[in-house]
Amino acid sequence: MPWDRNQMAARAAEELEDGMYVNLGIGIPTLVANYVGDKDITLQSENGMLGMGPFPFEGEEDADLINAGKQTITELSRTSYFDSATSFAMIRGGKIAAAILGAMEVDEKGDLANWMIPGKLVKGMGGAMDLVAGVGRVIVVMDHTNKHGDSKVLKECTLPLTGQGVVDRIITNLGVLDVVEGGLKIVELADGVSDADMRAATQATIVD
Repeated sequence: MPWDRNQMAARAAEELEDGMYVNLGIGIPTLVANYVGDKDITLQSENGMLGMGPFPFEGEEDADLINAGKQTITELSRTSYFDSATSFAMIRGGKIAAAILGAMEVDEKGDLANWMIPGKLVKGMGGAMDLVAGVGRVIVVMDHTNKHGDSKVLKECTLPLTGQGVVDRIITNLGVLDVVEGGLKIVELADGVSDADMRAATQATIVD
């Protein structure tokens, strides 16, 4: 069976190594905080928090502690707070090792579209454009297809781009793909997902 949202987040957490400073985007990536475990990972949020903890238990929420997606989170003993200008200085200055982001589309060149759909109301572009330009590694976590069953892993993005050639690894409900020369390479398949399933759901070129 394909991975569910939590399994995708847990798989993304496996990408993180001790000592890393990591930014989590909204959507499925926020769940990664629940699967860091004993790793020495410092999670950064562009709204001004360094050292985010996991989601709080019901009844223990603090309305003043939120991530960039407006979800309540917890703090750690080492958590620090600052303004958004300082937060983006960390991102633009290359201080963040990796960003785990959601996406509407990714293509075989590593282009990313994740900030708007033309004709639909958006609140703003957020920090994604700064993140993909400033961090060391970009990992996308998303469903492989949209609600109509159309692939979101494309030969070329059709939506306005967040960044060009910025994506390193793609984690979907079907498995893991890397952006390599000539297209995408299958790294891992979800349990019960075949190579043929992955290829059938992927518009982008898959190289062996």
